Amino acid sequence: MIDLYYWPTPNGWKISIMLEETGLPYKLIPVNIGRGDQFKPEFLAISPNNRMPAIVDHDPPGGGAPISVFESGAILLYLAEKTGQLIPSDVRGRYEVTQWLMWQMGGLGPMSGQAGHFGQYAPEKIPYAIERYTNEVRRLYGVMDKRLADRPYLAGEYSIADVASFPWAMLYDRYGVSADELPNFKRWIDAVRARPAVARGLAAGSELRNQSQSIDDEAKRWLFGKKPQA
Repeated sequence: MIDLYYWPTPNGWKISIMLEETGLPYKLIPVNIGRGDQFKPEFLAISPNNRMPAIVDHDPPGGGAPISVFESGAILLYLAEKTGQLIPSDVRGRYEVTQWLMWQMGGLGPMSGQAGHFGQYAPEKIPYAIERYTNEVRRLYGVMDKRLADRPYLAGEYSIADVASFPWAMLYDRYGVSADELPNFKRWIDAVRARPAVARGLAAGSELRNQSQSIDDEAKRWLFGKKPQA
């Protein structure tokens, strides 16, 4: 059994989608980022950077004591290696996937968060910052569109690179991007969204939507840096 410390945001969805794709049994443990649960000592013992998601695997490869993993990219790699799914076994294929996973971790996610923060939630609207980060998100979408021109998924076959990128990329309309401008990107969005495991992963913890604020408000609070409620 895997404990998934989770709140329904793009980084949380990465892991719920991956767990659904692999069929691993898991238990959701809510981390209400609107209330500041991510700063509780018991969570910091698992995720010292006070960010969710995190997991604790009670049945790790090779047995022994439970293994905890934080950072969504590291969790995806761990689960792929544990199951032998959604990452190739050969060195070329493996690093084709890994580089696109790192691309998401270092680019698409952080730049989307900065664009959202400066465009919607910063107390002072700074045109330079808004333009810089929004343009970078658009550039990254363009990178994806070109990449997907001759292959169905980012690394050829469906992989953890797609699992990582989809929850962020599906929010493209928040940045004033029309999918009509990016036909390969839009085809990929539709193909990933149509996967049953993706639908189940996005629905994970749906009851959390009724806790104090909507899922969208909670996601925005976490994504764009608004301080948690006291």
